[in-house]
Amino acid sequence: MLIEPPTYARLIGPAAIDPKHMRLPLCGVHAKLGFPSPAEDFIDDDLDLNELLIRNPAATFHYRAEGMSMVMAGICDGDILIVDRSESPADGDVVIAFWDGGQPICKVLKIAAEHIELHSRNPHFPNVVLPPGTDVEVFAVVGVVRQLRRNRSRVRAR
Repeated sequence: MLIEPPTYARLIGPAAIDPKHMRLPLCGVHAKLGFPSPAEDFIDDDLDLNELLIRNPAATFHYRAEGMSMVMAGICDGDILIVDRSESPADGDVVIAFWDGGQPICKVLKIAAEHIELHSRNPHFPNVVLPPGTDVEVFAVVGVVRQLRRNRSRVRAR
């Protein structure tokens, strides 16, 4: 049974029903992590992040990640998790889970014969093994957004 997730302080809010389209240029060359390509100014296409990250706007919610238990899954403290309630979570998926009126947590879903386990992706954090019969709501995380923090005092643009 799926119901509306509670509005915790970490909930950023539902996606807009008709999100504003903002198509930005997408370079036709892949960004190499070395010497720049001479074709770096070549624009191949445009990209709308709403189209890329949001599959079902009416069922999409955003949560802000807190902590470092999922760092080896590429999810860091402060990242935005894109959750699609219309997607059916499967074993091995990154999910948001709620149970017993607690705060939502982000883990990797492991479905055992008679119970559910929520695995961390950091060896310094324990996994959560829910007792059989626990009423838990699980929603699939379909994307992660990260804003890089820059230290502007070291290098100046020319």
